[in-house]
Amino acid sequence: MRYVVPFVAQWPGTLIAVNVGGAVIPTMMLLAKNRLWVKAALPTAAVAAVCYWLSRPIPGLGIAEPVFVPSVTTAIVALLLSREQAAPLAYIGGSLGALIGADLLNLGNIRGLGAPVASIGGAGTFDGIFMIGIVAVLIASFSQSWRSDARPS
Repeated sequence: MRYVVPFVAQWPGTLIAVNVGGAVIPTMMLLAKNRLWVKAALPTAAVAAVCYWLSRPIPGLGIAEPVFVPSVTTAIVALLLSREQAAPLAYIGGSLGALIGADLLNLGNIRGLGAPVASIGGAGTFDGIFMIGIVAVLIASFSQSWRSDARPS
């Protein structure tokens, strides 16, 4: 049996990969289903600002940011806006805010990092966008269920 040995060429820069299914499609589905276009703008803007402020370029890796600060931010803003729709608002704000604040606003910083591939909106292991959205939903859901359990019957 014959095998073809792949030829590996040196790539001159960083390849930008966009994973639309990781954050964009689920978020757009939530926005369309729940009609949260206007309400979702505030948590998205808040998380984008926090993510931009906290994100740090790391040579050879890409853009890194902590998970819990943006998650708590989006959960608090979502709960303040609507207790009934806190979970979808938290997911939308966390996912889109991280996508905009950490990835899109830092595109200019990616070039000098030396990372071979930069994934925008990826849902890999512990990816910031995915984790921020999920942790924000958990915080908002726990807060919402805690508040409903605390009410006297």
